[in-house]
Amino acid sequence: MDTFAHALWAGIGLTAARRRMPIPRGVALATLGMAVLPDLAHLLPLVAGGGGLQTLLDYTFATPGTEPVLAPWVALLAHHLHCILHSAVIAGVATLLVLRWGRWLLVPLLGWWSHIVIDVFTHSADFYPVPVLYPLTQRGFDGLAWNTPGFQLANYSAIAVVLLVLVFTRRHRRGA
Repeated sequence: MDTFAHALWAGIGLTAARRRMPIPRGVALATLGMAVLPDLAHLLPLVAGGGGLQTLLDYTFATPGTEPVLAPWVALLAHHLHCILHSAVIAGVATLLVLRWGRWLLVPLLGWWSHIVIDVFTHSADFYPVPVLYPLTQRGFDGLAWNTPGFQLANYSAIAVVLLVLVFTRRHRRGA
């Protein structure tokens, strides 16, 4: 799924959760940050590699087979950052550590988990399959291709419908 949609879905989750419990603004912002981090952090090697804005844009908006040629170390580092940040194994270890030493980070971790779960099913084997069991394996699940026009239309339509439901139910509650 595209990065903006991850932020929207995390925001929807936060909005729904805020109806049941208080979520401080800092925690909400951290949750949104964690929801987009896996897609942004693996771009850092491209910036560090000096490829420039055009390389970054070409990489970000590439379709299968049209990715720009990158320096080997940039491609390797970007790949492993993508694997690390899309791994349920790594996120699971992080969650266990947070359960032990930083419970206040549990809600922000849900942003990361939502990213992983959504991406497992919205990345095809042709284009950045999500290595959900990395580092045990780099193989990914063959899901729906998020970057097809049909999926984009369906995804953003679903986001719009859910946002309208949240707005309507909030107004309805206030009026009751």
